[in-house]
Amino acid sequence: PEEPGREAAFARRIDPAREPGLSPQQRQLMAQVERAQRQRALQRRLRGRNTLLALGIGAVALGIYGYTFYSVSQERFLDELEQEAAAARARA
Repeated sequence: PEEPGREAAFARRIDPAREPGLSPQQRQLMAQVERAQRQRALQRRLRGRNTLLALGIGAVALGIYGYTFYSVSQERFLDELEQEAAAARARA
């Protein structure tokens, strides 16, 4: 077991530029891996935001679609005008 208060070796952060014994190729590989990890984290975050945005846009579109059908089904005034016109023609 490790001594209390001492950092574990696996959790210790290192600075590749100051770490002795690392070759330039190893430093370059470490920088490349860090960039790839940052890119994956950014993609994961953006994927979540994009999903929320898509759900929001879909909900708005479905709301407009539903409201349009509702409002069109409420339009009975044309039927009433046609009935009045037919009644007026029958009287004339």
